[in-house]
Amino acid sequence: MIRNITAIAGFAALVAFPAAAETIEVKMLNKGADGSAMVFEPDYVKLAPGDTLKFIATDRSHNAESIKGRAPEGSANFKGKINEEIEVTFDVEGWYAIQCRPHYAMGMAMAVEVGDADVPADFLEGRMPRRAKERLEAAIANGS
Repeated sequence: MIRNITAIAGFAALVAFPAAAETIEVKMLNKGADGSAMVFEPDYVKLAPGDTLKFIATDRSHNAESIKGRAPEGSANFKGKINEEIEVTFDVEGWYAIQCRPHYAMGMAMAVEVGDADVPADFLEGRMPRRAKERLEAAIANGS
């Protein structure tokens, strides 16, 4: 009888307190650890639905914002202010491309995978600065 009560109490605790969502920090930098200019570090992050990215304004003149058309359907766009930190919770599974608006043409972009989604076939199609596309391709390759 006591064993059954303990098992029921343990199960109730698991149901009442689901696994906590994670917060992962991403630095916005003028120069990355590998010497690359204008980077998010890391440039690829895999999240579980409900996890949060905290973009840290490590160096000045950067922001983090979603790239329209490069996120899962049903997800919300976001736009951080220059020189300010922003926290974004990702609830919709799929792939997201993030940019620093002032340095996007210089390749300051990153990829975020939420859940276990395949990269959409059209994720890197359309108009995009060459350096940003190269950085996103490398980030996706490193993450896959």
